[in-house]
Amino acid sequence: MSTISSIQSTSVKDFYRDRSIFVTGGTGFMGKVLVEKLLRSCPEIRNIYVLIRPKKGQDVQERLRELLNGPLFEKLRRDAPNELSKIVPVAGDVTEHELGISESDQNTLIKNVSIVFHSAATVKFDEALKLSVTINMVGTKQLLNLCHRMHNLEALIHVSTAYCNCDRKDVAEEIYPLSAEPEHIITLTKSMDAKVVDDITPALIGKRPNTYTFTKALTERLLQSEAGYLPVAIVRPSIVLSSFKEPVAGWVDNWNGPTGIIIAAGKGFFRSMLCYKDMIADLVPVDIVINLMICAAWRTATNRPKTIPVYNCCTGQQNPITWKQFVELTFKYSRKHPSNSVMWYPDGICHNSIFLNKVCIIFQHILPAHILDFIFRLKGKPTFMVGVQTKLRKAAECLEYFSTQQWNFRDDNVRQLGEQLSPEDRQTFMFDVRQIDWPAYLEHYILGIRHFILKDNPNTLPAARLYLRK
Repeated sequence: MSTISSIQSTSVKDFYRDRSIFVTGGTGFMGKVLVEKLLRSCPEIRNIYVLIRPKKGQDVQERLRELLNGPLFEKLRRDAPNELSKIVPVAGDVTEHELGISESDQNTLIKNVSIVFHSAATVKFDEALKLSVTINMVGTKQLLNLCHRMHNLEALIHVSTAYCNCDRKDVAEEIYPLSAEPEHIITLTKSMDAKVVDDITPALIGKRPNTYTFTKALTERLLQSEAGYLPVAIVRPSIVLSSFKEPVAGWVDNWNGPTGIIIAAGKGFFRSMLCYKDMIADLVPVDIVINLMICAAWRTATNRPKTIPVYNCCTGQQNPITWKQFVELTFKYSRKHPSNSVMWYPDGICHNSIFLNKVCIIFQHILPAHILDFIFRLKGKPTFMVGVQTKLRKAAECLEYFSTQQWNFRDDNVRQLGEQLSPEDRQTFMFDVRQIDWPAYLEHYILGIRHFILKDNPNTLPAARLYLRK
C-alpha cells in the first residue's frame, strides 16, 4: 500500500492507478454515472466490484450486461471497450445479512479493495420506515463491518442527502446530534410488527417530512459512532437532476424528483402546483456530484481526517436558481422540444395559496382526467388518466415540502476541495457549480427526458412541433 506522504501530491487520476473499488448502488442513477466516469477518466484503475442484486429470472451477469448496453456506456463501448471488462459483478443485497455476499466474494473484497463508494439506498420518500431502516441504516452497518475487515481501505465515501437536516434552515457541513439514537431505531423497527411501526412513524420522524430524510440523518450518526478509525467522508447532494456534460449532456434514466412532474407538464396534463416562486430550487447535475465523490475519496485517502468530513454538494450558495426561473425555463423548452404524445398545450402555474392550488387541481387535473377516461371507456379503450393523476398528486405532495421552503446549505468544504485540485484535475473532475448555465443546462435536461426516458427519436421533433402549433 502506498504511504500517505507519497500520495499526498498525487493527482486524482494517478491516485486511482492500480486501485480496486467497491460500489454499492452501482445499478442506480448515481452509481451508473460513477462507474462510467471512473472507467473513462481513470483508465489505469484495476477493478470495480459492483454489488448487484440478483432479480427473478436474471442473474448478476445478465443484469450487468443490460446495464452496460445502455446509452450511458455508449462512449466507453465505442472508445475503450476493454475498460468494461474491469467491472466485476458481486451478487448481494443490502437488506440481507453480511449484504448477502458469499464468503469467497467477501474475501476477494477484503483483500483487494481500497476505496468504497456507498450509494445504495431507497430513494422513495414515502417508503415504510421498517424497510427504509433496513436498506439505509442496517445496510450501511453491514457495509461498515465489511470495511473494518478490509486490509487496504483508504477511503469510504457515503452518499447522504443535503435534506437529512431539513428540520434546520441553516445547514453546515457537519453531522448534527439527533433526539433518537440509530441503534434504538434499528432495534425498535426489528422487534415491532410492520403495522405498529407504520402507526408510530409520524411520532418518530418528528419535524422531518418523510422516512427518507429521517433514516439518512440517522445513518450519518451511525457512521460517526461506528466508523472508528476508518477513513470516511460524507457527500450530501441536494436535488439531483440529469447530467451537465458527461458522458452526454442531459442523460437521465428515472422519473424521480421533479422529472416525472416535468414529463406530465410537458404532455400538458399537469398544470398546477404549490410552489413559492422566489425561493431557491437547489438542483445539482448528477455528473457534478459524481466528480465531487471521486475527488472526496482522493482527499480522504491522501489526508486522513480525524473527524468525518462532510461535503454539501449544492448550487444555492454559488449559483442559485429560483423555482420561478426553473418552472418557466422547463415550460419554455418543453414547448420548443415537445414530446410525441402531447395531450394539451404545455402550460401551468405555481401557486402559493393552498386553497387556489386545490381548486386548480380539481378543474385542471381531476376533472379532465375523468372526462378523458369516460371517452376512452365509450371507445372501449383502457382507462388510465385518473390513475396517472393520483400518482402525480402523490409526487407533487412529496415535492411541495421542498418547493415551499428554502435552506442555506453551506459548502465551504466543497470550495476548499476544488482549490486543492491541480488545473488538470479541476477540468477532468469538474464540480464547480458556478459553471452551470441554467438555461442551456435545462434545455439539455428536457431533450434528455425526451430522448432517454420517453424514447422519442430526435428525427420526430419537427412533426411534434407542428402538432403542438396546431
